[in-house]
Amino acid sequence: MKLITTKHNRRSFLKVSTAAGGGMLLGFSWFAGCKPATVEEMAKAVPSTWFDINSYIKIGDTGLVTIMSPNPEIGQNVKTSMPMIIAEELDVRWKDVVVQQAGLNTEWYTRQVAGGSQSIRQGWESLRMAGATAKQMLINAAAKKWNVDAAECTASEGVITNAKGETIGYGEVAAEAAEMEVPETVPLKEVKDFKIIGTDTYNVDIENIITGKPLFGLDTQREGMLYATVIRPPAFGQKLKSLDDSEALKVNGVQQVIQMRVPLKEKDRFADKIAIIANSTWAAMKGQKAVKAVWEEETPAEHSDNHNKELLKMVTTLAKEPVRRNGDPEKVFEEADEVLERIYEAPFLPHNCMEPMNFFADVREDKIDLIGPIQTPAWTRNRIVDLFEMVEKTGDEEKDKAAYAEAFKKINLEMTRMGGGFGRRLYGDFVIEAAQISKMTGKPVKVVFTREDDMAAGTYRPSTKYRIRAAIKDNKLAAYHLTEVGVNGNMWAALADGFPAGAMDDYRVDTHQLKSNITIGAWRAPYTNFLASAEQSFFDELAHKIGVDAVQMRLGLLEEAKANYDKHRELEEKFKDDEEQLAEAQKALLPKGNYEPDKFIGVIKLAAEKSGWGKAPAGTYQGFSVFYSHNTYVAEVADVVMEDGKPKVKKMTCAVDCGIVVNPIAAKNQVEGGIIDGIGHSMFGELTFEDGKATQTNFNNYRMIRINEAPEIEIHFVKNENNPTGLGEPALPPAGAAIANAIFAATGERLYSQPYVKQSKVLG
Repeated sequence: MKLITTKHNRRSFLKVSTAAGGGMLLGFSWFAGCKPATVEEMAKAVPSTWFDINSYIKIGDTGLVTIMSPNPEIGQNVKTSMPMIIAEELDVRWKDVVVQQAGLNTEWYTRQVAGGSQSIRQGWESLRMAGATAKQMLINAAAKKWNVDAAECTASEGVITNAKGETIGYGEVAAEAAEMEVPETVPLKEVKDFKIIGTDTYNVDIENIITGKPLFGLDTQREGMLYATVIRPPAFGQKLKSLDDSEALKVNGVQQVIQMRVPLKEKDRFADKIAIIANSTWAAMKGQKAVKAVWEEETPAEHSDNHNKELLKMVTTLAKEPVRRNGDPEKVFEEADEVLERIYEAPFLPHNCMEPMNFFADVREDKIDLIGPIQTPAWTRNRIVDLFEMVEKTGDEEKDKAAYAEAFKKINLEMTRMGGGFGRRLYGDFVIEAAQISKMTGKPVKVVFTREDDMAAGTYRPSTKYRIRAAIKDNKLAAYHLTEVGVNGNMWAALADGFPAGAMDDYRVDTHQLKSNITIGAWRAPYTNFLASAEQSFFDELAHKIGVDAVQMRLGLLEEAKANYDKHRELEEKFKDDEEQLAEAQKALLPKGNYEPDKFIGVIKLAAEKSGWGKAPAGTYQGFSVFYSHNTYVAEVADVVMEDGKPKVKKMTCAVDCGIVVNPIAAKNQVEGGIIDGIGHSMFGELTFEDGKATQTNFNNYRMIRINEAPEIEIHFVKNENNPTGLGEPALPPAGAAIANAIFAATGERLYSQPYVKQSKVLG
């Protein structure tokens, strides 16, 4: 049995309210990594009164439990999985749990964010502690009621039992439990004793989703609400010269056309904007088309062809300061028997969430109501405070903090379920627009993007190039050099210390950045989504070049990394109480990578075994890929067959090490979605710019993967008792290289440029 220290005293740990009906509400101020879940039909009667005092767990007099869900739900199913963790340690039946979406409240919650595949990972210990502590307090209350030692009592499925066999339900002692002291330590369950965690549990919103109940931002309706669409400059780098709204105002339902200029400190993609306000979405969109606006160049218009030329120049240039350099790679390259060098390139990509950007705002003098789909509610609220200059900053940190806290009281932000996020909804530009329009009109307004708005005015995955070089000596990999250049962005931290760092003595990583007025941002599995394709395609070609099996080559490198990793672990143990001696001793070692070689090796072997690597039947060609991102290890094998002279991905076999799998059915959905997304965008996705304008603005000219192109997917999770890690993103990065390597096996054609259908002679 594992004991965990609660760490907090009663005052900071517990917020309690009792009422005549009896009940308990536990609030854990540190329990902030929690993610959502919703209502099921319950076997127990609904309590007559709920005791809602700004917290996470409510227990009614009937024993029904409500878990408040503070974080955004973007389809990753944490609205089910995170409450499962609490319910497990609380020891209640899952069907006796109701989950409610909480609004933004930074006093009660510390991480109301959806991003980085971090929700389960960061919330794991806190969620377990929340449930376990509540259970222990209920047991203590029952023991006091019976006048027995709490150690003689046990709890299971919402019922407490003493040594005599007497029982009492949670609801019957909830009021007394609210008065108990918070224990200093509480026991956590052994993994073998889990009843809820590890079982397939369906999305608690699924019935409402299927039946079309209002859950999403687009479903938001408020009395007196108007609708708005927004015209932004048609090209990056433009500003508004003149506006003629006369025809737009003739459209039935259009009430107003207003010009907005985003203050410089709040400038997102564009400064100048035009809002069309109407009594329906349809009228607003018709009015948008009727507006006659003239735009002029503010900064030079950009073209994808020019981007590619500049990126190509930069990617072949050594950086003044490499982000990582071990040994003397330059010398090894000079003395190499042969150098393999390849350049890989990927275009901009939009997010294309199924639900376009939207948000509701009602800005009044004394209160601001904001409702909609947002991945970063707290940061967005801060932007609203700054936008409307609600705080006069003094420079005194404490005074300014108090002033912000006071301003926050005027803002009510409610989060809806999102129809996809993928990083786009990290950026609250659409919230800023809704708030500005509401303030300017004095009316409650819902801003709605068209699909064209969504694609032309978004943040994008940056166009990127990688140059990878391998020095070959005595038919072995002797040195490795990776250079990255991206439009407006790079991710050197992900590059520098990832595989194969720590696996060879001579290693170098360089990065460059091409400045642009085109806005980029996080896109599912930021940066690593294409890095994996480049790196793992290169390793396949390298293995073919030196005549070794692709899987065995990776395993060999990882064995080298493991030997180095083990030496570091030995020193860390030896000098665990002396940081200076540890640092001095580590100078003699090659720096580690940011990964654990054993876990890498584990998923590689599992994927190879389950896919029948090297034993495929005649006519089936296989490609291998493996990658570590968001704290999770994923290996994938693609099976490709030739149909009508063209390669077709028939099956993907995937091995995943993400620690304990909380909700297997949801985990499979995440992995499947990531793989299909990875295949689709590697094969087909491309956004280009001409004269600063996005040339693909809807699905008639932006190619997505189709249902008949989605392969069979077989998933295997590594079974262990390690804490859970990320899962929403890690399955995407390896997919592109797995299919590229399989296509090479089938056709002999190497793919270096995404989308593959554009480069390939056999896919087109």
